[in-house]
Amino acid sequence: MLTPPPLSLYVHLPWCVRKCPYCDFNSHGTKGETPFADYIDGLIRDLEFDLPLVWGRTVQTIFFGGGTPSLFAPAFIDDFLQRASARIRIAPEAEVTLETNPGTVEHGPFKGYLAAGVNRLSFGVQSFDDGCLQRLGRIHSSGDVERAIASACDAGYENFNIDLMCALPDQDAAMACHDVERAMAFSPTHLSHYELTLEPNTAFAARPPEGLPSHDDAADIQDACHAMLRAGGFEHYETSAFAKPGQACRHNLNYWQFGDYLGIGAGAHAKITSGAEQHVLRRWKHKHPAMWMAHAGSAAAIGGDEVLKADRLAFDFMLNALRLQDGFPTALFTKRTGLPLTAIAPALSKAVDTGWLLADEARITPTPLGRRFLNDVLGLFI
Repeated sequence: MLTPPPLSLYVHLPWCVRKCPYCDFNSHGTKGETPFADYIDGLIRDLEFDLPLVWGRTVQTIFFGGGTPSLFAPAFIDDFLQRASARIRIAPEAEVTLETNPGTVEHGPFKGYLAAGVNRLSFGVQSFDDGCLQRLGRIHSSGDVERAIASACDAGYENFNIDLMCALPDQDAAMACHDVERAMAFSPTHLSHYELTLEPNTAFAARPPEGLPSHDDAADIQDACHAMLRAGGFEHYETSAFAKPGQACRHNLNYWQFGDYLGIGAGAHAKITSGAEQHVLRRWKHKHPAMWMAHAGSAAAIGGDEVLKADRLAFDFMLNALRLQDGFPTALFTKRTGLPLTAIAPALSKAVDTGWLLADEARITPTPLGRRFLNDVLGLFI
């Protein structure tokens, strides 16, 4: 029997000052006056429309992603959270994260975000090297980063993430490790660290930057940085996520453990388990902000609904759960999918024989080799 897992809420705020050339997220550069208040109204209508999917359930985490959510002043975030909490139960201890670009926050507003209920920040730093930042098309400098994080700490924030990218154009291992060293000096509770990839339909995919490290060099850079993070007391708990003990991102963990989440806003995605209908639904909203706002609160805002079939359920579960360094309890597969473990037995056996996974009655865990060839492992479960 399928029983609803923990529930999260993802809120997409789609605008940014300027779209980065490597970005494949649903983000849109600001042009003219941005309709912040109207968008918040749309979010509430969107939430109200989706509420029947989750009647009686409690939101455990909230994540404001983008785009650049910190373009929305604290008053708008406060307005949304107040109105949302009047419509859906939010746990008193809920983790509430806001992504912020150091180049869009002036000194002072972090106190407003904290007062609104945002108790965790995620800084899109990417690098502390001004040359690397320019080559990435970022709008901030290393000085902006230092001022923004200092301002957040002065406001009372202790729980925050720093996003770093590596294998950047003209970057070597020493430069990447220096980025990690500077990030750790701010004492973040969490650090996301991932390699620059040329995603389809991005400016970098169409016109790759010069000076990108080779595949082997990129792997060496990543290994050196990860070793430094582990030596600095960070636990490597997910493919590209590190945290101080007990400080893993609860919102993202819910994704990796195949929990449920409502997704509201332009282009937002949801995954909802229905105990009554015994199925798992994926829903996504129209991507363009103007089109979504025109229809928010009605079925016309929905880009699509998909009830997952058994084979897709099994693959989607493994796609998420195998990102966790320690894997997952064997029983979680059946608990989240409603399927017996025999549904993936042939693929699981092959992965174990290849040396990619360890599996017993209690737990399924990727090996170091399996983590390095994760895409190949996942291919077995398609």
